[in-house]
Amino acid sequence: MSTRTARRTRLFAATTVALAALSLTACESGDGSDTGAAAPSSSAPASGSSEQPPAGGKESGNATEANGSKGTNGSAGASGAKDSSGADSSGSGSSGSSGSAGKSTGGTDDDSDLPGKCSATDVKITATKVSRPLNHLLLTATNTGSKTCMLPPYPAARFGEAQSVPPVAQATKPQSLTGVEPGKSGYAGVLLSSGDGSGENGYEAKTLTIPFEDGSIATVTLPAGGVYVDTALTVTYWQTDMDAALAH
Repeated sequence: MSTRTARRTRLFAATTVALAALSLTACESGDGSDTGAAAPSSSAPASGSSEQPPAGGKESGNATEANGSKGTNGSAGASGAKDSSGADSSGSGSSGSSGSAGKSTGGTDDDSDLPGKCSATDVKITATKVSRPLNHLLLTATNTGSKTCMLPPYPAARFGEAQSVPPVAQATKPQSLTGVEPGKSGYAGVLLSSGDGSGENGYEAKTLTIPFEDGSIATVTLPAGGVYVDTALTVTYWQTDMDAALAH
């Protein structure tokens, strides 16, 4: 082989190598392009996701709404329960205790201002026979206690062994019950018998008892020798004035 031919052969080989290298480079470049092109393709779903907010956004929105709703409802519920509980506790406590205290205090004050009913333990009753009107007995109820008390409407006087109490003269009924202060007295008159002899079933009574509304009973001492009573027996209502008690 000549030198010229050998050179041509080497040049051809170098050219071939160069072409092969260029081809390889082109292939590598093509792979890179493919990879680069694939990247957009692989990123397309991400881009697609961002371009599809309704689906993704809806899920995200629902999750947000659910979380927000839960959080809001939970917070509101807890806050509402707390407020409600607080308001109830505060309201009940204030108004309940305030109202109860006021009522209790008011009730105590009112009760302390009102006199109670008289009892045989704090009222002494005496019986005095008077000359005028005829056949009358004056009952005097004196408060021996330390507080004002209210006498019963009238004395349910029981003379001797009588099984019933005498009727009351309705014309003597006062405007209100008779109250007696400590040391003060109330009065009632008793018509023992008829003055014209029209009464019946007369008898001599040696004892007199008068019950009170609390169940206590006062034993009253009658004038010496007792008193004569018949079916005309009548009592008056308790009065604050002696003359009013003997006017019937």
